Amino acid sequence: MWLSDTQKIGVGLSAFGFALIGLGVVLFFDAGLIAIGNILFLAGMSMIIGVQKTMFFFTRRDKLRGSIAFFAGFLLVLVKWSILGILIEAFGFLNLFGDFFPVVVNFLRHMPVIGRFLSLPGVSQVVDRLAGYQTQLPV
Repeated sequence: MWLSDTQKIGVGLSAFGFALIGLGVVLFFDAGLIAIGNILFLAGMSMIIGVQKTMFFFTRRDKLRGSIAFFAGFLLVLVKWSILGILIEAFGFLNLFGDFFPVVVNFLRHMPVIGRFLSLPGVSQVVDRLAGYQTQLPV
């Protein structure tokens, strides 16, 4: 799949946003870095899939709980309640993007070094449980 130039910029903005959020958490929940990271992540997402699709994604009925939690956490970070804000934001992020975790785990398992680590017996069971894989049939 080829990405347009706008989508490539969006991927870069999202990655830089995640890096700033991580740096803000490491630097004792610095609200400024976390807020800038959130803005860059949202800007990157809207550049990757488009503004209308981004609005549709956040306002879907089945994603409403995650959207409310994500934006409530974002507002808490803006008013300098960074620890509580990032926790609520993480809950919203998991609700919004939890469906993609099996795809991400499958992609990571095909990478050279990370794939071997994720295929180890104890690690694979934990990762499968976290990703939501079903090991047995529902019947």
